[in-house]
Amino acid sequence: MKRPLRLVASFVMGQAVAACNGGAFNVPGTPAQATSPAMRRAIVPEWELTGRAKPACPQVVGQPTCLAIIQSTGGVSPAVAGWEPTDFQKRYNLPSSTNGKGQIVAIVDAYDNPNVASDLAIYRKRFKLGKANFLKYNQRGKQRNYPHGSPGWGFEIDGDVEMVSAACPLCTIYLVEANSSNSSDLDAAEVEAVNLGAHIVSNSWICYGSVACVDASAFDRPGVVYTAGSGDLGYDEDGAPEALASVVSIGGTVLFKNGSTYGESIWYGTGAGCAAGVPKPSWQHDPDCSYRTTADVSAVAWDVAEYDSYNYGGWFTVGGTSVATPITAAVFALAGNASTQNAGKRFWSLPNGRRHRFLNYISSGSDGEYLCNAGTKLFHTYSGPGGWGTPDGVRAY
Repeated sequence: MKRPLRLVASFVMGQAVAACNGGAFNVPGTPAQATSPAMRRAIVPEWELTGRAKPACPQVVGQPTCLAIIQSTGGVSPAVAGWEPTDFQKRYNLPSSTNGKGQIVAIVDAYDNPNVASDLAIYRKRFKLGKANFLKYNQRGKQRNYPHGSPGWGFEIDGDVEMVSAACPLCTIYLVEANSSNSSDLDAAEVEAVNLGAHIVSNSWICYGSVACVDASAFDRPGVVYTAGSGDLGYDEDGAPEALASVVSIGGTVLFKNGSTYGESIWYGTGAGCAAGVPKPSWQHDPDCSYRTTADVSAVAWDVAEYDSYNYGGWFTVGGTSVATPITAAVFALAGNASTQNAGKRFWSLPNGRRHRFLNYISSGSDGEYLCNAGTKLFHTYSGPGGWGTPDGVRAY
């Protein structure tokens, strides 16, 4: 694997510390201090302010926005930089070559990417993943009359389908394109994805600052696992759909490698917090949040390879919880028991011994507050941005 940089310990630790500071400047960093709507509008994430990356979509508070982050400023084709499918499969001990056949993972995004099928074919050919079982639908479940395109959401779409492919090459992938990024259209696409037969639905978008911008009933079908990114603005920036108790909230990590050994630390931009206004699920039992606590689990969210021809043409390195979300959806597909799950309940209910065997504990960085930093055992091995950890096989899923 070719990578543009090598992570060092000091950089990784710095990222974990920044997660507690919100991953942004001009934002209160203490768990007891909520951010007002006006302050939320002023948030500029550290990764954008320092020029490390830029958001693919406009970041609009209270309205759905895609979570894809573009790290490289232009296509790096023909060279491929960033983490590849084999890295995910090895780090997470995934049965990618044997499991997943017949499992449907639906991806819900807004607008159309007219090149998605050909981009996915290039990605899969490059990494020897075989031919994709991929179908694209509009929000009414038809394979025609797609919405108009959007470069930002198109970039998100490519990343989503490629990440599912990376972790679960044998899965069937349904892309359901909403007519727009309006909540009503995304809600309709969400319902249609399940009507088409999916038991796993991946959502790499969020309504920052709002837990009521979507119809919660569209994300609460029994026997369906919904995954959604916890956001990329750091602590206390919850929003629907990830903050809903019926959705598995996905945090993000930074992957690194020494020799043949992989490790992870919290990605400094990962959203996490206490989702005010969302009743706490009966299966959550952490001590310092009386509402829904996010995230539940996590996966890699930085320095990942993506191919996109619709926007700029070529290979990119990308980041954000939009990467971790479809990877996690694919892990549920590899486990093959999504119809028996109840959102994130299993992660919170596993005995500690099994949790330690089934998940990678993310331990880098600590300031003593479990809601915003890894590295503390104040509340078992949980942290807001990393949840209960990343996959170590599929037994926790």
